[in-house]
Amino acid sequence: MSGLPGFGRFSEPALLILISLANGPKHGYAMQDDIAEMAGDRPGPGTLYGAVRRLEEQGFVEALPEQDRRKPYGITDAGRQALQAELTRMRSMASTGLRRLAVS
Repeated sequence: MSGLPGFGRFSEPALLILISLANGPKHGYAMQDDIAEMAGDRPGPGTLYGAVRRLEEQGFVEALPEQDRRKPYGITDAGRQALQAELTRMRSMASTGLRRLAVS
């Protein structure tokens, strides 16, 4: 698996959603809160649910049974693999960039 293919400009919201769901299922509002705490910026409902829909279409997240009129989502095994690949790619890129800054 090679990261988050086909997400283009939506890759950051998708990545943040996968990170949010990595420690357990959440409904939309809980994801927004978690992402705001993690990234310092709260995604709007359109951005969040658009990315959730695309992640669901790719098989990276799945809708879970409704709880108290809230619809939680969970990360799938494919989503965990995609998240791992993307974070590994980002770590490698960040490491290279930091090394190059140290030399200049």
